Amino acid sequence: SEMEGKRVLLVDDNPAAREVLGDMTRRMGLDVEVSDSGEHALHRMRQAMADGRPHNILLADWKMPGMTGIEVLRQLRTLKIDTPVVFLTVLSDQIYEEAGLLGGAVDFIEKSRSFSILFRRVELILNGRKGSETANGQQKTDLVKRGHLQLKRDVNRAFWKNTQVELTLTEFQIVDYLVSRAGQDVRYRELYDIVHGEGFAAGSGEIGFRANVRAF
Repeated sequence: SEMEGKRVLLVDDNPAAREVLGDMTRRMGLDVEVSDSGEHALHRMRQAMADGRPHNILLADWKMPGMTGIEVLRQLRTLKIDTPVVFLTVLSDQIYEEAGLLGGAVDFIEKSRSFSILFRRVELILNGRKGSETANGQQKTDLVKRGHLQLKRDVNRAFWKNTQVELTLTEFQIVDYLVSRAGQDVRYRELYDIVHGEGFAAGSGEIGFRANVRAF
């Protein structure tokens, strides 16, 4: 798979969570390194960058004693390390707002979520949806322009009139999907499958995933 050999750094202060998540990510074929604190994770990421073998993704607990997940992200971006960061957390609006202020390449997964969702999100980020096909069978390109909107797929960044729009990775995937199908009808279910993986069952049937997609 495209994930084979990709390097992930997993940071969580809870040993049980580290074990479970480490096992999950190894099952994806990823090269997993585990860290027990924000400080150590930041140190390892700087080191890996200096060695010319940067991590492809950081999976970070949101709340940790000492340096929190958001603080790790802040430091990384200050150091111009652009590695995608996925936070494992109990979601709330405040979390979206806080992380949104720090800018792109950030995503969230509910801590209680299943392996299939974690797998799907990590896969989307690592593959950057590159090489997949658009609705009409053409190969996707790294740069997409539509009117004032520009999508840079290689870095999961969106620009409107040349100004960056702060989207989470999931929001970027949704916008990308809509842009590649501009002028066509897109079902709620299709967008929901992008976020959660094919066939994931939402709350109360039809309404469950509609509400989810609307929130996004």
